[in-house]
Amino acid sequence: MSTHAQYPTDLTDRQWHLLHPLLPTPRWQPGGRGLRPRPLRRVLNGILYVTKTVCQWRQLPPSFGRWSTIYGYFNRWARQGVWQQIHTVLIHRERQRQGRPRTSSAGCIDSQSIKMAHQRGSKGFDAGKQVHGRKRHCLVDTLGLIIGLLVTPANTPDPAGLKALLTTYFSTGVQRLRKVWVDGGYRGDDLKAWVAQLKQTHKIDLEVVKKKGTGFTVLPHRWVVERTFAWLLNYRRHSKDYEVLTRNSEAFIQVAMIQLLVKRLV
Repeated sequence: MSTHAQYPTDLTDRQWHLLHPLLPTPRWQPGGRGLRPRPLRRVLNGILYVTKTVCQWRQLPPSFGRWSTIYGYFNRWARQGVWQQIHTVLIHRERQRQGRPRTSSAGCIDSQSIKMAHQRGSKGFDAGKQVHGRKRHCLVDTLGLIIGLLVTPANTPDPAGLKALLTTYFSTGVQRLRKVWVDGGYRGDDLKAWVAQLKQTHKIDLEVVKKKGTGFTVLPHRWVVERTFAWLLNYRRHSKDYEVLTRNSEAFIQVAMIQLLVKRLV
């Protein structure tokens, strides 16, 4: 039976049927510890509402249920890597829908420095962007879908972020990535030596896309990741970093991308 959406962020029936099989089943026993089972569709709708509107957890409309329960699901699934797992599955399906292999052979890495909304949690100062907060390091495929993600203090150098990002990406067993485009911030002898060593096992090539002329220009290959950052900023939760834990910052990015992918897939 069709369920009428109360808010624009609510999942439609088709979107819910796509996501439901990917969700874990909460474990709970009366008198024991754990998350008491709740209608998961309502839980997801509450999380999507927070992501889109930057509403505080305590200010969630009562129609979603207790805010602490909704946050409990979000936080636990972030800790268990559930959001990342769902995100990865949907990326594979979207790539296959467009007639492409499940994993990409080329991508682009860039970072985005963002202010923090409070003083709690790890943070730093990006002197180049004059931003005191955190930095989002993203590896995207040629479609702009995020296939690698890392949130760090804003004073983390781009080359260090790239190393950590690619190390984590290849640790999942993915071997197909061969080409990565970057901007001029990813330079230095140390990075060149690290990439040369990485080539021995993964045969990856790092190419710096240089800007030509003055003023605004659309850079080949690199415009894709800039568009991805614009997608994220359509969700007000990403206008700043509101999270104490960088793990939850990454989870909110994955939630936004999950909603974007679900809309495409249905």
